[in-house]
Amino acid sequence: MKRRKFIFFLLLPTLLLISFIILYPTISGVMLSFKNYSLYNFQNIEWVGFENFKAIFSDPFYINTIWNTLEWVLFSVFFQLILGFILALLMKEPFKGRGIYAGLVFYPWAISGFAIGLIWSWLLNGQFGVLNDILMKIGIIEENISFLSDPSLAMFSVILVNVWYGIPFFAIMILAALQSVPDSLYDAAEIDGAGYFTKLFNITIPYIKPTLINTILLRTIWVMNFPDIIYGMTRGGPAGSTEILAVKMINTVFYESDYSKAAAHGVVIISILFIYTIMYLKLSSKREFSL
Repeated sequence: MKRRKFIFFLLLPTLLLISFIILYPTISGVMLSFKNYSLYNFQNIEWVGFENFKAIFSDPFYINTIWNTLEWVLFSVFFQLILGFILALLMKEPFKGRGIYAGLVFYPWAISGFAIGLIWSWLLNGQFGVLNDILMKIGIIEENISFLSDPSLAMFSVILVNVWYGIPFFAIMILAALQSVPDSLYDAAEIDGAGYFTKLFNITIPYIKPTLINTILLRTIWVMNFPDIIYGMTRGGPAGSTEILAVKMINTVFYESDYSKAAAHGVVIISILFIYTIMYLKLSSKREFSL
């Protein structure tokens, strides 16, 4: 008992710091969503109940924002996982120039998301973008493509950039997990005549499954709360075609100056992520138990 108290005493400063940094802003944000605080009303702040939530859900375009968010998260995480897994498998094997290859793979991770968004917005510009210029010179296209101003291409473009940006996270996590798989398992499988894909699906993936589950969960939460690339490239446009919930929240602050409504958007995001996390962990635990 004394040892537990001593451990708790050592952890207390960290717990208090975490509570101050995370819990206090979260609780304050939730409370703010039930008030009428805005740039135009910062003196007579009142408790308005669910009025902010009624306002955002009565927006006819809000369902489109939710759908954009789901599309953004699902496609980004899926392709980041697949490509990150492939790159991790390649980096696990020793070959000449492996260090240079790893540096190129991890390079996007060294740059801020907003800066990445700005850089790609210039590259994909419909009038003077580098990509259009290259495609024109090699004869693939005859006229410029409006990657970011065409609603049918804008979401595809920002997802493509986000996939490129997020691959290093999966590659690093999966590579670390791959290096922990004992070589003796592969040696025993080879003696039994197992091929590459047999070892991959029967040894590698089951062994690193906990890492995959945690990485997918963390990355999903991250991507859903990650407006940087979209804000740097399109600000949620054109015509709201790339506006996800996180971008909607930012636009509500800067364009409407309605802080309480923006907080309500934040509560919606937290609620979706909370439900997703519980369902994901339950399904993952059931799947692991069945295996």
